[in-house]
Amino acid sequence: MNLKMNLISAFSLIFFTIACSDVLDKAPDGSLTMEEIFADPDKVEGLLNRCYENIPKKGYYYHFFDPLPVACSDDGWSSDDGSGESVDALYRDATSASNHPMTDWNGDINGNSNVFHYWSRCWAQIRLCSHFIENIDNAAVKEEGDRARFKAEAHLLRAFFYSELVKWFGKVPILDHTVAFDADFSMMKREAVYDVAKFIASDCDVAINTPELPWRITESSDEMRVTKALAHAIKTKMLLFAASPLHNEGNTGYWEEAYQAGQTAVTALKANGYELFAACTNPSVFGTGKAAAFHQLACQSADISAAPRDRETIWQHKAGGVYVWHIGYVGSNMDGTFKIGTCPTQELIDAFETDDGVPVLDLANPYLDERHLQPNYNTGNARYNPNDPYKNRDPRLYATALMNGDQFIWNNGEVITVDAFTGGKFAPRFDKSERSFTRTGYIHKKMVTPGASQTNGINNSLWKFYRLGELLLDYAEAAAEAGHLPEARAAVNEVRARVDMPALPATLSQPELILRIRNERRVELAWEEQRYFDLRRWQTPTGDLSATCKYFTAMVITKSGSNLTYTRQSISQTPRGGWQNKDLLLPVPLIEASRLEPVTGVKWQNPGW
Repeated sequence: MNLKMNLISAFSLIFFTIACSDVLDKAPDGSLTMEEIFADPDKVEGLLNRCYENIPKKGYYYHFFDPLPVACSDDGWSSDDGSGESVDALYRDATSASNHPMTDWNGDINGNSNVFHYWSRCWAQIRLCSHFIENIDNAAVKEEGDRARFKAEAHLLRAFFYSELVKWFGKVPILDHTVAFDADFSMMKREAVYDVAKFIASDCDVAINTPELPWRITESSDEMRVTKALAHAIKTKMLLFAASPLHNEGNTGYWEEAYQAGQTAVTALKANGYELFAACTNPSVFGTGKAAAFHQLACQSADISAAPRDRETIWQHKAGGVYVWHIGYVGSNMDGTFKIGTCPTQELIDAFETDDGVPVLDLANPYLDERHLQPNYNTGNARYNPNDPYKNRDPRLYATALMNGDQFIWNNGEVITVDAFTGGKFAPRFDKSERSFTRTGYIHKKMVTPGASQTNGINNSLWKFYRLGELLLDYAEAAAEAGHLPEARAAVNEVRARVDMPALPATLSQPELILRIRNERRVELAWEEQRYFDLRRWQTPTGDLSATCKYFTAMVITKSGSNLTYTRQSISQTPRGGWQNKDLLLPVPLIEASRLEPVTGVKWQNPGW
């Protein structure tokens, strides 16, 4: 089946808002009945393709080329902070349940309206998947094996769209079947995240237990079709979310279940050919350093083959890519650039250990003041030098950020040196009208292919939703929280070994190991939209993000002759929006909450909205 999204014309299946009660009796273009659709094998495949629609584009596909979940975590600060664009509204805390830029902006970078309306679009897809599941057993198919695979795909796609709802909104209703639009919704309620995660896991289990569903896509015509590997990844992720403090409702026993799922997933994927991408296959571009393979993995789309170069990527988008060069990259009024966009914060730089495997800061209390101007240095670290702060660091730092003294290749092969000291071209500027300059003293690098700008091109790798490195860290976290410390260390050490970072000490206590794993997630998964959700799920329902997302620092470097002086400086004297209790979850769209609350008699809106 060639997975083309436009085989059947688009139509609206918005779950709570559509008025037509017989919409599912019509084909998507209104010209055929669903009975006619399910009687034609080609149209059955076309309807399954519709189940793949509305998979959100990530990375730099957000409004105006800003990676919003990164820009709204403590990993990044956007220089669009005074632009009036979506990230500016978030930073000013100009958000509401009726207008929240994280989901309600007017379009993506291609001008597609409502692309990221997660609530409505995910429910539309869930309903479509359920309808497909309910009818495929009696539908016409070209081969009988197709029936089982198609059904498994619909189950897994339903699980994916449910996982997106949980990540953004927390509790949601559980609907395992299609519901008539004129049905009685009075008994509907938002279920506990654990119960939703178990429902998602059951959909994933259908996929895992379907022999006809493959472990890996090997034909380009099947690009983006789901697999057993994805089922394991989603199941593990959702049980991890359910066990996390924000969602577990005080039941810490959920960690054991997440651990068991993670262990099963890692074992199964490795047995079926998945492994970390540990050897760079393009050293002429990415070099031969310890993080060369890590950088290549972040920059290049996974290849589709029975024997792929990249055996780590589990699922990547078919179209949604990472747009950076000339529009949201180095800026600084470089030729052909427009702005610099989101740049790494000093807080992210601080997270990278020294190369002997010792954290730079005390992870339990990294800063002595609210504004992070007084780092609480780890007294056990002998290799970090505040007067030469970028020396002797985790190799992943050099594949994640451009820092003072680094070089990159610009148009026509010109080698540019990052002079981030005061008076230099790349020095931080704090005037909000200066959208072409970094606010932090750093420039992001992780998803930028070296030399990509030589032809004024755009680095456009496909967005990777899941990869084995992430799954290993999901498993490690659950194992540590559940008390399986040797297994947790082994999983995280496997990730660290890729870049030749030392193994975590076997003497770490459980609390110490959990802190190290959380920091490892930040370092390994930087710029992959994980930190935004990690910060939130690690909070209790009454917590907030004041310690991590209220104030941020830049590195201001003063040069005198050959001497450099490094000084931390607040990016803003006022708090950045997004740190309050209400910001742990997105608001349910106001129109939906307003319609459901009087019908059900229960509160639908998330706290604080």
